[in-house]
Amino acid sequence: GGISLLLMSTAVILAAVLGGGVLLVARRVFSRRSSVQVLRFCSSMMRGKTVIVTGANSGIGKATAAELVRLQARVIMACRDRQRAEEAAQEIRQEAGPEHGEVVIKHLDLASLKSVHNFCEEIIKEEPRLDVLINNAGIYQCPYTKTEDGFEMQFGVNHLGHFLLTNLLLDLLTKSAPSRIIVVSSKLYKYGEINFDDLSSEQSYNKSFAYSRSKLANLLFTHELAKRLEETGVTVNALTPGIVRTNLGRHINIPFLAKPLFNLVSWAFFKSPLEGAQSSIYLACSPDVEGVSGKCFANCKEEELLPKASDDAVARKLWDISEIMVGLTK
Repeated sequence: GGISLLLMSTAVILAAVLGGGVLLVARRVFSRRSSVQVLRFCSSMMRGKTVIVTGANSGIGKATAAELVRLQARVIMACRDRQRAEEAAQEIRQEAGPEHGEVVIKHLDLASLKSVHNFCEEIIKEEPRLDVLINNAGIYQCPYTKTEDGFEMQFGVNHLGHFLLTNLLLDLLTKSAPSRIIVVSSKLYKYGEINFDDLSSEQSYNKSFAYSRSKLANLLFTHELAKRLEETGVTVNALTPGIVRTNLGRHINIPFLAKPLFNLVSWAFFKSPLEGAQSSIYLACSPDVEGVSGKCFANCKEEELLPKASDDAVARKLWDISEIMVGLTK
């Protein structure tokens, strides 16, 4: 009885998946195309410009890097895994066509303050200019682990690593002004709170809340940095890419039988990496946002944020504490 019941329920699930699948395909073909516009810029738009993209070997970062290379930028792929970066760079070069920009691979592990320092020293030594810094790399809902400096991994990589990186590159960005800093956040910031008494989640850890906290920190960082950069010609804006099919979700356990359904749903409803990268590309290239700073964008349009994402006092306090955590205080 148990086995036939199992077979029956499996059959029902399969029928639902197939039936739903047909509907999803139809829905995708007819409605999704209209919702996400893939931007087309003039092919030499970024010629002569140098761009750093963190986490450029997969997902949104890779799609962003590929598009900027196509627009003839010199793109520095700042990645933790050199081999995966080499493979991604190879693909990017092949797809970019004959008249493309340059791809440079640099090792950067945002979970190590030492690695961030080493990376920035190399960049400052080798690069005469830096036009765009895209803080894209992110860790999503991983089990509780700490960075080598003892910070909770999501807060450490998504916020503190990028906080230090940006601060160490500010002089070069200012020298190269007008220049741009772009911070990839997430709509999940809405569920985050900055608990100053437990920034490294030592008292309690919930991987979803910790992710949301790190993404709220990204927005508060953008808010405070924009104020500090007011007269410099350097702008900083954040963006939320929406739900994108990337390997960010590798720490989420999906039951084996539900995998095909999950894949189908993600294909139908989630954005492709290139679609997810549109706001990053827009903020890096578009003349429309010249001089615009301290804002957040979604689908290449300015987005209204919850008040907690632009709270002056919290942003200021988070900045001061982050400086201490990464050892930037004089």
